[in-house]
Amino acid sequence: MSRNFELLQKLGKDQEILRPGPIEVPSSAAEVVAPSGTVPAALAAPAISQPVKPGQEEISNLVQQLFLSAGADAPRTVVFTSTESGAGCTWVCGQTAEMFAGRIAGTVCVLDANLRRPALAQHFGLENGPGLSDALLQMDPIRVFARPLPLPNLFAITAGTSNEAAQALLTSDRMRLRLTELRSEFDFVLVDASAMTLSNEAIGLGSMSDGVVMVLKANASRRQGARQAIQELQAGKAKVLGAVLNQRKFPIPQAIYKLF
Repeated sequence: MSRNFELLQKLGKDQEILRPGPIEVPSSAAEVVAPSGTVPAALAAPAISQPVKPGQEEISNLVQQLFLSAGADAPRTVVFTSTESGAGCTWVCGQTAEMFAGRIAGTVCVLDANLRRPALAQHFGLENGPGLSDALLQMDPIRVFARPLPLPNLFAITAGTSNEAAQALLTSDRMRLRLTELRSEFDFVLVDASAMTLSNEAIGLGSMSDGVVMVLKANASRRQGARQAIQELQAGKAKVLGAVLNQRKFPIPQAIYKLF
């Protein structure tokens, strides 16, 4: 999907609003498979067969392109961020984690690193108990903070109870160590990060991960802002994997669109 960003940098006027366009998606879950001969053990077989719910076909397409089609080269740690608040980043990250976990045999952990405006606990219907902020300030193994979700191979680590004290550690060596620990405990880690207009934390987290997915708000995000965010990520040594346009009607996101 990195080609999407090259096109983004060349298209249109700086202030042109990004709008959704037609895309091609698999018509059923059965069509979403990894290429034969290149599949690591974690991707070898679906853990649970999940039907594609209305409004989630584009999430299915994102999972296919980002993870399943990549086979052995699939990124193991991916950061999801947005150019601005209200783009639906948490929903995209959470839905991607759920659908991905339902398609593979490996374990998936979704991590709320948006300590400024945590929302992952609410997304999954969890209480905001000990989580990432506590893990950054304590010495307990990271697995202690992971909570099981309905899918047997899916876990969540919420923002936790010590958000303000831990914010300064999000881009520190301590966070890097915790991400390394997560990678040793889970096959894949999906990170929900704060919007780039609020902080530079997504850049630091992106540099510690295998790449970043940018979530843009359809009919609201502007190309200039998207280009600037991409340039900042790349300058911070974060690999940009792709982008989705999120068209949503409050409070329920309706659809996810590829940028191109």
